[in-house]
Amino acid sequence: NSSSALAFLLTGIPGMTRFHRWAFFPCCLMYLISMLGNSTILLVVRVNRRLHQPMYYFLSMLATTDLGLTLSTLPTVLCVFWFGTGEISFPVCLTQMFCIHAFSFMESSVLLAMAFDRYMAICCPLRYYSILTSARIAKIGLGMVCRSLMLLPLICLLRQLPFCRSHVLSHSYCLHQDIIRLACTDYTLNSLYGLTLVLFVILDSVLIILSYTMIIKAVVGITSREEQTKALNTCVSHFCAVLIFYVPMVGLSIIHRYGKNAAPFVHVLMANIYLFVPPMLNPIIYSMKNKPIRKGLLRLLCQRLAWPGCGQ
Repeated sequence: NSSSALAFLLTGIPGMTRFHRWAFFPCCLMYLISMLGNSTILLVVRVNRRLHQPMYYFLSMLATTDLGLTLSTLPTVLCVFWFGTGEISFPVCLTQMFCIHAFSFMESSVLLAMAFDRYMAICCPLRYYSILTSARIAKIGLGMVCRSLMLLPLICLLRQLPFCRSHVLSHSYCLHQDIIRLACTDYTLNSLYGLTLVLFVILDSVLIILSYTMIIKAVVGITSREEQTKALNTCVSHFCAVLIFYVPMVGLSIIHRYGKNAAPFVHVLMANIYLFVPPMLNPIIYSMKNKPIRKGLLRLLCQRLAWPGCGQ
């Protein structure tokens, strides 16, 4: 088959097709919360000059990658669950695959940058603003985008593969590990390149752990219990974001590598948790645990609803 004429068939929940209409509603709710929450975070940071600081610039990057991740899966998921149409052409599938993995890769980079931000704020507070200047933050953001472009060779490698088996994919969106298993030739190079990219994400998580080790060491050295609590509270939101991103990712990787005998439903559930839950929870966590974001959100609501004397 020529790659342009090739088409894949996306599936929803294996063996539970009759429940797809019901699954549409929680999926739709998660999408709405993700888009509304992350768009609100971006708007709050943009209109509130007090939030024009390194920490909130990185938070805006996180919200942007979460929006990208949400919008990457939205079209095919809604088509599969509501309209029951799962056919997708090979070029469109590759484009979606690239977007999903690129935004995931970018999110890992943002979480690492946010860990560095917290390390600088707690361990080197006097040098914080001199090191994390606006220009340097812009360069970090550009570096994240360039880093995600490392996925482009993966697309080129996939285009060379012949697909002569069943063209039925396991999910309602296109993932690399799902596509290569349908190839009817040796895909070791594809698999090795994909593994190399996974190692970069693992490196990010190791560096995040290292940064938190140094943060805890610095916090323990603070004599005042109140100052210790204040320092740790600035890390709570980021730490939660790290957990809800990396834990499902590790779980999904383990299932794909070693859970060959696991029920297909488990694979689908883990993949959906990995892609849908972090973009939905991140804005909620930052709205609940970050006081400046809460105050900025309240001020924005007051301005929009014209409540007098509110949000002062």
